[in-house]
Amino acid sequence: MTQNTAATAHTADATAALAGQALKSDPNFLLLYVRSAVESAGFYAALLGKAPVESSPTFALFALDSGVMLGLWGAGGVVPAATAPGGMELAFAVPDKAAVEARHADWTARGIPVIQPPTAMDFGFTFAAQDPDGHRLRVFAPGAQ
Repeated sequence: MTQNTAATAHTADATAALAGQALKSDPNFLLLYVRSAVESAGFYAALLGKAPVESSPTFALFALDSGVMLGLWGAGGVVPAATAPGGMELAFAVPDKAAVEARHADWTARGIPVIQPPTAMDFGFTFAAQDPDGHRLRVFAPGAQ
C-alpha cells in the first residue's frame, strides 16, 4: 500500500469512527501552523520516529500512539488567517528523571534548540525545546525531582 493510499484509508477509518457519535468534549486533533509543512513533517518524523499518515506540500498528519492526531498546516493556507493569541506546548511525559536527561541528550545531539535546560519544577523534572517554527516541546517526569 502506498503512503497516499494508506493515508486515505487511515483518514476514511477516522471519519467512519466519528460518524454517528455524539459530539465529544475531548480534542483528538492538534493543528500547528507552520512555515513549511514539508520541513516540519521531516522534523516531526525524526522526532516521533514515524512517518506522517497523510502528507502534501501544505499539510502533514501524524497518528500519535495516544490516538491523538498531530496536524502540521502551512500557515499561508489557513482560512481564516491564523493569529497568535497565546502560546502552547506539546508535552511528552516520561517515567523518571533519567528518561528526561536521556531525551535531553538525544535532542541536543540532534541539534534541536533547547530553551530550558533540565531542571526541577513544582510539577516534576523537565526541559523545554523548540521545533523549527518555535513551538515549544516539553519533556517532563511528573513528580520527579
